[in-house]
Amino acid sequence: MSGRMIGVDVGGTFTDVFVLNESDGSASVAKVPTTRPDQSGGFLDGIGREVSDLSKISVVVHGTTAGTNALLERKGAKTGVICTQGLRDVLEMRRRDRPRTWGLRGDFEPVVDRRNRLEVPERTLADGSIRTPVDLDAVRAAASQLRDQGCEAVAILFANAFANPENEAAAVSAVRAIWPNPHVSASSEILPEIREFERFSTTALNAYLQPEVSGYLDRLEQALKSGGFDGEFMIVQSNGGVMAVDTACRLPVRTALSGPAAGVIAAGYIAETAGFDNIITGDMGGTSFDVSLIAGGQSMLSPQTSIDFGMVVRNPMIEITTIGAGGGSIAWVDKGGLLNIGPESAGSDPGPVAYGLGNDRPTVTDANVVLGRIDPENPIGGKLARLDVEAAAKAIDTHVGAPLKLDTLQAAEAILRVANSRMAGAIRLVSIERGFDPKRFAFMPFGGGGALHAGAMLAEVGIARAIVPRYPGVTSAMGCVIADMRQDFVQTINSLVSSLDETSLGNFMQSHADQGMALLDAARTTFEARQVSFELDMAYIGQTHTVSVPLTVTVEGGRVIPPTRTEIEAAFDAAYLATFGRLLDKGVRRILNLRSAVTGKRPKFDLHTLAPTTTGPVSAKSNRPVHFGGSWHETAIYDRLDLPVGTVIKGPAILEQPDTTVLVEPGLLARVDTFGNTIIEPSEDLS
Repeated sequence: MSGRMIGVDVGGTFTDVFVLNESDGSASVAKVPTTRPDQSGGFLDGIGREVSDLSKISVVVHGTTAGTNALLERKGAKTGVICTQGLRDVLEMRRRDRPRTWGLRGDFEPVVDRRNRLEVPERTLADGSIRTPVDLDAVRAAASQLRDQGCEAVAILFANAFANPENEAAAVSAVRAIWPNPHVSASSEILPEIREFERFSTTALNAYLQPEVSGYLDRLEQALKSGGFDGEFMIVQSNGGVMAVDTACRLPVRTALSGPAAGVIAAGYIAETAGFDNIITGDMGGTSFDVSLIAGGQSMLSPQTSIDFGMVVRNPMIEITTIGAGGGSIAWVDKGGLLNIGPESAGSDPGPVAYGLGNDRPTVTDANVVLGRIDPENPIGGKLARLDVEAAAKAIDTHVGAPLKLDTLQAAEAILRVANSRMAGAIRLVSIERGFDPKRFAFMPFGGGGALHAGAMLAEVGIARAIVPRYPGVTSAMGCVIADMRQDFVQTINSLVSSLDETSLGNFMQSHADQGMALLDAARTTFEARQVSFELDMAYIGQTHTVSVPLTVTVEGGRVIPPTRTEIEAAFDAAYLATFGRLLDKGVRRILNLRSAVTGKRPKFDLHTLAPTTTGPVSAKSNRPVHFGGSWHETAIYDRLDLPVGTVIKGPAILEQPDTTVLVEPGLLARVDTFGNTIIEPSEDLS
């Protein structure tokens, strides 16, 4: 291996870069402000900070929020829909849900305006038989009308196309022949799965994102190539795997949670290597706090998520709970006199008040600055020489202290208490409320601000310990370098096990395996191993909810040998029993969907290479007063990256590094492990 592998994660506030030198395993990091509205500026600036000659780069892997932001801010392309007669309003009716629990009205607007949703004659029945062949003249007329109405992308959404894509495929071929760009999405290609709304929504959102995401990725790729880059450019998916750029341009909906997923992948690898199989991750950036749970070394995968109300994406995604409690989240007092944090964020521009760039409303970061927890002389990100402590204190007084009749320090402590309470609530949501005991888990804070709140999470939630990675501020960027290449497939089977066509099931499994392997073959990456996994969504007849049933499948010489009906029944019984503790007497077993995943295992770098090589006695570089729990404490300040392996530091202490600040509160001890991670535990738990 030679050259450099680079991971780039673009967040709402900062763009993070992780550079791995493949020759010796050494790493370097950079953190620069995210540029808006075009994120490519910060992307290229961040790489340029660490690598002057782009021809020396072998791989660039990108975790992007371009798709997420386009959905949340409703800034996708003007999109058209061509659908089966009678199904024009599926996107609007959704599941008859409402944005608020109470009240008779909802105010949801689909991403596709009703006048751009056109119907054509065609009908495929649920069993796959075609009752009405598609009227291709009507399809061409609809496409021409949408083009004349200014649509940049189009989605073809036909009834029951999952059961038989023949009508939809003919329509797609006709539209692609006359559409002026490649932005044509088909539901049978995006999600050949039962349930009309979820299939329609995922496909429509894919079309909505195509011009935005493909344009952004094309600008990045061209800029890299113009600088001499001739390596491989890949994108992180929401499932934690990576995909080629051409796949991302064709299936941009798979990038909906790209950046946060990369962080979870890195956290899992770091924790597993350090001996922790059960962890709860907390990614605190400038805009949000993202929480995920890894149990037994496995990330939780969700089959679908709502990016925002009514915007449903059905693709395998790492389960991530997001709240607006980042470092830039604004603190404000409502009319009832209650202190709130977020969801509005100051972002990177203008940023917290202490940045001095024009914001006058206090943020979580401003509270940490006023309480002495962040060094005003060495702000992260590299663009500012000094933080304005006085301006931050004044903003806290004006917007929080005065309304609540608190002095500056009390108001700053109150901001952190509310922020910590909200973060603890998110952690409880993914752990206690799902049957996991936090005492059996370690908390891994990362992002620029996460390690400032580790002690508070131990106290509020009862987590046993925290593990702070070597470079917490750029963990998501590191995850880009670590992530495997993965492709997911789904196909609705909709059959009783007793009448299953085993040959047909085997053909679908073989097709998925072949498509996945072809994508791996097309990549320029070297894989240590290739894995194919299959599972079925199954239930008893009469049940709405399914259980995931993993299948043990033999692959010989590239040929998939499908399981028998008897093997499927045994696998279902085992999965159902593990989930519910009993089986149903005389229950009739039903298969709904086949899910397949093809994974190329990319080489991992040795985390020992990140460990400090320093030895000898440890001494603080300085001291400063820091406010904890109502009083000032003289606190030792250490350069974290210089602390030798095995170092134990008693709180209160602050460990500083370019991409983050680690806070060790009174009553806690911090220990540096053999990988350079910092383990934080209550002092009585460490000898």
